[in-house]
Amino acid sequence: MSPRITIIGAGLSGSEAAWQCAQRGLEVELFEMRPLHSTPAHQTADFAELVCSNSLKSDSENTAPWLLKEEMRRAGSLLLRIARECAVPAGHALAVDRIAFAAKVTDALSRQPRITVRREEVTSVAETSAVTIIATGPLTSEALAGEIARLSETSSAQTPRLYFYDSISPIVEADSIDRTRVYLAARYDKGSADYINCPMTRVEYDSFCDALLAAQSVEERDWEKLNYFESCLPIEEIARRGRDTLRFGPMKPVGLIDPRTGRMPYAVVQLRQENLRADSYNLVGFQNHLKFGEQARVLRLIPGLENARFLRYGQIHRNTYINGPALLRETLQMKAHLRIFFAGQICGVEGYVESIATGLLAGMHAAAFANGDEPLPPPRASALGSLTHYVAHADAKNFQPANITFDLLPPLETKIRDRKERHRRQCELALREFDLWMERALAAAART
Repeated sequence: MSPRITIIGAGLSGSEAAWQCAQRGLEVELFEMRPLHSTPAHQTADFAELVCSNSLKSDSENTAPWLLKEEMRRAGSLLLRIARECAVPAGHALAVDRIAFAAKVTDALSRQPRITVRREEVTSVAETSAVTIIATGPLTSEALAGEIARLSETSSAQTPRLYFYDSISPIVEADSIDRTRVYLAARYDKGSADYINCPMTRVEYDSFCDALLAAQSVEERDWEKLNYFESCLPIEEIARRGRDTLRFGPMKPVGLIDPRTGRMPYAVVQLRQENLRADSYNLVGFQNHLKFGEQARVLRLIPGLENARFLRYGQIHRNTYINGPALLRETLQMKAHLRIFFAGQICGVEGYVESIATGLLAGMHAAAFANGDEPLPPPRASALGSLTHYVAHADAKNFQPANITFDLLPPLETKIRDRKERHRRQCELALREFDLWMERALAAAART
């Protein structure tokens, strides 16, 4: 009989991991607790549901997100292929219709004969028998989080279980946007003009900031210590850091010339298409922790959104992740339990694409291990290799999940001052090294 792999969690990483294992001839048991037990952020029982934004980051050539996606494409990522099938206009970014995307992923995995889906919650892990991938994401149940803490006790980690708070952006109905107050444009004309831009004068910006700072947030519970992720701060937290912080962050107007005036506005709010029907838009970077009534009042001060109808308000949820550098190898295996792999945000990455990427790798590595081979991590020069290198080797005492950036990649041996040329060379080297690694991985799989 073929080796069997247990995968806990059918989010982005678990779904990709299940597909990779099945494609390599292994039998997979895929456990998903929804709809038996839901979470504060999920709305459906479908696999790979996107709960925050619908963007899978830049598709511009020779950027770090593009490099990561290109490596994933070459490695046969199922979710990346489905994402392109469900793409919606988003300028130079890859954004998807999240409902169609999750439905297609669910259908593909349900039809794969080597994958058996179990709709039940897992609360214990057999560390000595089954090969297991834990891909429960940032919303891991308390029972399983306790089990992960138990598995981590044999490690030297001082903090086996960590967390930060992440936020969800609001969504508005398209026909409630006043099109006479807004304009279409892509920043610096990169890609097609798919974003709706709501321009603000200085007076409008100041009024908005005053209202935002005075708005009531959801009360912090006694047992909570709000520990925000710096790359995804609520807008009210950004505003508290200085009068112009929003103008240099999510409301940055640079590169967004208003064609009606020929000038750059003082500040701008961007809206991105949410689905293929184009009947809803999300407020880009406008995650917040305000009470719903306060959100409606404050966000309707944005030009063009005076009569906005909200399909979803901004929310905040707790993201759980382990101390990757203390617990994991570069192959995403636990140091103390080699039969257990981690994938997705719980292993210490941040972002949709990064989660899918670690699912892809965990699936490849778990399949190799189950077949009696030694898992081989991707080369350090690649985006995938640099991402897992960070997870395994960052400072364990100050560990925080990371997105893919060029800062994670090793510097070139020859210094290049021009940033674009430097990034082009890094991408060229990364893909050359990655292709060689893929050839070795495929040859090893063929021998098994």
